[in-house]
Amino acid sequence: MAVLIQSQSQAVSSLATINRQYVYLISAIAALGGVLFGFDLVIISGTVPFFTQFFRLDAFQTGWAVGCINLGAALGALLAGKLSDSLGRRRLLMLCAGLFALTGAGTGWAMSFPLFVGFRMLSGVAVGAAALVCPMYVAEISPATMRGRMVSFYQLSIVIGILLAYLSNYLLLNTGADNWRWMFSAQSAPSLLFFVGLFLVAESPRWLIRKGRHEEAGGVLTRIGGPDYAQAEAAQIQASFAQESREAVGDLFRKELWPIVFIGIVVAVFSQAVGQNSLFSYAPELFRQAGMGQDSAFLQSIIIGVINFLFTFVAIGTIDKLGRKKLLQYGSVLLGLDALALSAAFYWQLPGAWVLVFVLTFIAIYAATLGPVTWVALSELFPNRIRGNALALATLALWITNFFTTASFPIMKQHWGLPLTFGLHALLCFVYFLFVRLRMPETKGKSLEEIERELTRMPD
Repeated sequence: MAVLIQSQSQAVSSLATINRQYVYLISAIAALGGVLFGFDLVIISGTVPFFTQFFRLDAFQTGWAVGCINLGAALGALLAGKLSDSLGRRRLLMLCAGLFALTGAGTGWAMSFPLFVGFRMLSGVAVGAAALVCPMYVAEISPATMRGRMVSFYQLSIVIGILLAYLSNYLLLNTGADNWRWMFSAQSAPSLLFFVGLFLVAESPRWLIRKGRHEEAGGVLTRIGGPDYAQAEAAQIQASFAQESREAVGDLFRKELWPIVFIGIVVAVFSQAVGQNSLFSYAPELFRQAGMGQDSAFLQSIIIGVINFLFTFVAIGTIDKLGRKKLLQYGSVLLGLDALALSAAFYWQLPGAWVLVFVLTFIAIYAATLGPVTWVALSELFPNRIRGNALALATLALWITNFFTTASFPIMKQHWGLPLTFGLHALLCFVYFLFVRLRMPETKGKSLEEIERELTRMPD
């Protein structure tokens, strides 16, 4: 069986009739979920001084207000694994788009702190579900030779959302006492665009074959790469499903699967623990602490978004050349060194210009390495038969980590100080480097079925 699949994989990779424009179109529309992901997570950075004053919050409540979206995202990740398998990738993304639109306005116009937190957590459900399904959908519909780039475009869409959030905050800064309400409400417009765009995309052929809808899957695959591609790719997918049994969540901890699942969880956790959340969610506050005025701090935040956007193209151009493992190793080491530089800058109270340089360097490194590679790795690591549950578990770990790092930052800043806080981030970066070097497999240029065979050593 392995020989047969290998020959089919070689046939697929040798085909030169891939309809790249169609793959780009599908990936671009699906990646709008990433725009909303980035926008929703970061829009709060500009609202912190205003809603904290309106609701009269202390440091603990401020951390809870900023971080609670991640608990909602964790719930969304848990639900999305099953829902993506039952409803399909496309239909679930439509539900997410509607939820994004509803909760953006709801958060913005909440009149009490509990209601604010409730809408923020509900918005997180949409974030968590979209974060799981979007890269999974793009990975499943993209040919192996394009998959790294296409899933990296999902990360690009996240950074576009982050940039739009910073820009929106800056433009709405001087709109009066309700400026923070309009900042949150701005999310509803791209949400509706995402919903409409999803009517133009096809369902994942892997999901269609799993559901026995082979004719529909063949139509999607034919449009992507022609009849020969469709036949070879469908054969690979069916062969991988033919050996599967229905996997429960508990099966993820079986001896032959747990090492793969564990790697995915560690990749997810460290992607959120290295320090970028402290910068993205509290950038204006950090710049103000470094001595910058309010308008200047908001403008510097836009520069963060621009740097994040530009350096994501570095990852897109190198991920299928250098590979996932090398980029994670380079990124973790460089981020650790930069976090040490930030720690030193705050310890010796260097001028704000130095803080800006180190912050922008950190964002550039993250955007070129860990940011996009994390989603590519998570979309590739898990076998077909457990992908939904395994991605849900890894993404759950990601959002719980995101919650603790985001919610704890105001408390650590107050009690430990910024030098020690960024020193801890540096230590975590170096630990991650060692893990990647020793345990992370390389997956570039391989079909999802080839990766599955290698990691699980499936019998012939």
